[in-house]
Amino acid sequence: MGAFSIWHWLIVLVVVLVLFGGKGKISSLMGDFGKGLKSFKKSMKEEGKEVPADAAQAIESEAVSTEKDTTSHS
Repeated sequence: MGAFSIWHWLIVLVVVLVLFGGKGKISSLMGDFGKGLKSFKKSMKEEGKEVPADAAQAIESEAVSTEKDTTSHS
């Protein structure tokens, strides 16, 4: 006797057919989800390219303000 009986395999087959077979509601939802995920990843990459310049300015301004604070306390 194997790990799965014939009924287990039939249930798995039905689930796979429902999710990925034909042009059903679920398969179109999965396609829309995939498109949304791609769009999200693309926007994150584009935003990631802009962040280092802004982050460098923020770090630089923080360093300058920290230097002013340390010199005024002495």
